[in-house]
Amino acid sequence: MSEISPEVPDNRQDAPSHVDPNSTRITKPGVKRLVLTLSVLFSLVLGFPFLWKSVEIYRSSLPFGEISEMESNPSLSFPCRFQAVFINFNSNPSPNHLQLSILDKITELTSNSSQCGACANDLALSVTVDSISSCTQTHPTDNSNYYRCGAISAVDFDFSNDDDDGVDELLESVLGVKNVYSVVVVNGGGEGIRAVVGKYRHAWIVGSVEEEEEESVLVSRVAEIFVKMFVNGGTENGLIHGEFMPVGADRRIVLSFNLLNAEPNDWVYDWDFQRVDETLLAPIIKVLGPIANISVESQVLYHTPKSSFSYWDEKWKSYIFSTKDLPFFVNSNEWHLDTSIAAGGRSKILQFVVYILLLPSPFIHFLYVPSAKECPLSLLLPTGEISKTNGFISPMWGGVVVWNPPGCLNSETNHPSRHTMSREDLQAVFEVFMGQFRQLFGLKSNNLYIGASGTYHLLPSGKGFTEWELDVLSRQFACFNLHSCATTLGSLSRLVQSLPRMIIMDEIGKLVQFSLEAAKLAQSNASLGDNESSAVSSGQARSLAEDAFFHPSIMSISYYSFEHCFAIYSPFFLPVSMHVLLAALREWKRYKQEKAKYTAWKAKVKVES
Repeated sequence: MSEISPEVPDNRQDAPSHVDPNSTRITKPGVKRLVLTLSVLFSLVLGFPFLWKSVEIYRSSLPFGEISEMESNPSLSFPCRFQAVFINFNSNPSPNHLQLSILDKITELTSNSSQCGACANDLALSVTVDSISSCTQTHPTDNSNYYRCGAISAVDFDFSNDDDDGVDELLESVLGVKNVYSVVVVNGGGEGIRAVVGKYRHAWIVGSVEEEEEESVLVSRVAEIFVKMFVNGGTENGLIHGEFMPVGADRRIVLSFNLLNAEPNDWVYDWDFQRVDETLLAPIIKVLGPIANISVESQVLYHTPKSSFSYWDEKWKSYIFSTKDLPFFVNSNEWHLDTSIAAGGRSKILQFVVYILLLPSPFIHFLYVPSAKECPLSLLLPTGEISKTNGFISPMWGGVVVWNPPGCLNSETNHPSRHTMSREDLQAVFEVFMGQFRQLFGLKSNNLYIGASGTYHLLPSGKGFTEWELDVLSRQFACFNLHSCATTLGSLSRLVQSLPRMIIMDEIGKLVQFSLEAAKLAQSNASLGDNESSAVSSGQARSLAEDAFFHPSIMSISYYSFEHCFAIYSPFFLPVSMHVLLAALREWKRYKQEKAKYTAWKAKVKVES
């Protein structure tokens, strides 16, 4: 039988019959519904940061301040140490006066030059007048690296003969100090003034000087050697602007040597390239090591006609193609030159082509083979003369040499024959290649420089590049790499800051940091005068900067924008959030209304009592 609980008396006061429930409430309103509604709202609000964190894009921190600082000032300060030695001057000119005159001339020559890699901001000059009776000189900061009085005697050094190589070696034994460029001026040696720039870091001027006017000419020549040769590398406006060197961003160059046989049905030529690689190319690759990592390859191709046409010239007894035909000479459809698998990434490939023409066989006249009638083939220059090298270059691509086999006009054969280029022919061809290679680096291909003050004879080096030319290339290479590094990092910085939802991996941050460290090391090495180390460090800085900019995570679809995120999550969270927010507002409004009713009733009861 169920238990009947006793009735609980209701202690509440009976509501009067005249109370209006729309305006008066005699019981205190409950907060349970309000608490539940607000708890749902607060849970949604508190969960939003966790949701945002869960969809956050990972971004490695980049040193934007350091990048901006480097981009604003990517310059290098190279110190240049010059010394001028005047020997056998009877008038004993004042070294201080000569120093001021040379410095004024140097300032005049560099005033309009903004060449990257110059050293006008950190220049020191020492002048020595070493005569038979006395020796006076200015006082340089570091005496140990400059000329010592009596080290050179006009009697021991025969500057008047034609043995320039011997004089060059003797001066190297006396003046061979790294990063100090010297010019020796000798009074005597016959009429006229003769200037020679050696293979190392010195030059000499020989001539009879008796009047003050001729002395000013010597001063102008000394300053011109310092600025035009040792600083600018023998070019008027410095090296090629922009990407002046054919060096890839990864500091790699692939030298591809190609021997093209136009028509192997008449003959086929081959070459002993291994000997060339070991004897001629190995020294060049070694001296250019601080600038580029060079690899070499070679191939022999057949059936490679040219694209341009030629005509017979009776005056030269040769078929002629002019400089206007050069853009159409290379037959990209038939010359399959880009076969290298070594040139991966951002390496540069330099093509060097030997184009061999076939002999005019009488049987070929019955067939339409244009190249069968083009031997010998010569390049006609705009001056109306035949090119001595019979070759040309294409900047940032390579060079071409047209080689006519000996006696091709008088040779007749009905069967194809095989030949190997003689050692002398190979030597001549690779001398032309060496000149083309120097031109691609912005240097002169001949041994003569004509300046404003006179003509200068440049001694060639067996390594292809003299030491002062390597210094110029190192400074220019370091300067260009640092500017390229600063530009690349600046572009990356602006790109990252403009896209706040772009993924930035830790690897990119490390590459940027290593690039900045290498750039600072390059600047430090440049200030110490270590051109080679500065070139190596700047090359690493540029390579690391481009590795960071072209990182696969950036190149892929990695931009997760806020609009994309809103479009994905708004169809779910926006309706829920709106309903919860409206419910909370509605419940809060109801609670305030009910509480106001109860407060009004309490006040009324208090007044009535």
